[in-house]
Amino acid sequence: MTAEALHGPAEPYKPGLPRPGALLKAASDAIPPSGLVMLAILSVQVGAGFAKDLFSQLPPSAVVFLRIATGALIMGLVVRPRLRGLSRADIGAGVAFGVTLGVMNLSFYEALARLPMGIAVAIEFLGPLGVAVAASRRRLDLLWVVLAGSGVLLLAPWGAGASRISWAGIAFALVAAACWAGYILLSASVGRRFPGTSGLALAMIVSCVLVAPVGIASGGTDLLQPELLLIGLGVGLLSSVIPYSIELEALRRMPKRVFGILMSLEPAVAAMVGLLVLGEVLQVREWAAIGCVVIASVGATRSAR
Repeated sequence: MTAEALHGPAEPYKPGLPRPGALLKAASDAIPPSGLVMLAILSVQVGAGFAKDLFSQLPPSAVVFLRIATGALIMGLVVRPRLRGLSRADIGAGVAFGVTLGVMNLSFYEALARLPMGIAVAIEFLGPLGVAVAASRRRLDLLWVVLAGSGVLLLAPWGAGASRISWAGIAFALVAAACWAGYILLSASVGRRFPGTSGLALAMIVSCVLVAPVGIASGGTDLLQPELLLIGLGVGLLSSVIPYSIELEALRRMPKRVFGILMSLEPAVAAMVGLLVLGEVLQVREWAAIGCVVIASVGATRSAR
């Protein structure tokens, strides 16, 4: 998203001085598309790390509200989605997209409050993995299903030493995974019905309206603290606005399948961010489980047509 899109037309520049938009474009062109994808993944997971760090001061639903409200405000101001000329079916698809987005974020943050970051993201990643497997018809896909299932079984709190892995956290992460799968499927429909990014902007506004009552009720007056609002703004930028803009640029310059394979690294990056930002040290069994999900996701993405 360029500086002009966020702040309006730029002031006239003297000859020979580059415009900020040109500088940003040159910077993005200098980074290979694979690097852009990794930057987007890192941005999302660092945002999730900051969000989890806020849980000591705000409930997860309140942090979700701050994140979604930030994205909805920025997208609403920049895109300004219009409903004129759209059918009821079009609007219904946009609303369903927004509801799915809101439930996905609520359930993921509730999972994040109960699980280490890498584990929560690994389980949530079963959603896009399932979509990739469903898009393919090869027998080899059964291997990826078994591998991903084995990863989840390794994460389950079966015995002693797994007390920090709660069944409630796993359940919330699975709900987030189902919503992520729905998000992927609905995004294709919304993309056909709405021009540009107006469908996403409408979905973010709908999700903000959906989450607002829960987030405001749980956060209360703490939501008015300037330092918490500032951190919430940072979470919204890192988790939504910045990675979305980077991913759009990357998708223009690389095949979707390669993009999907690189995105499969997200659970591993989440585990590393959890270690470095939150001090979450995972056991060997948990790293093995995350590895199973990553390998299954890469394999399913390569097989999908």
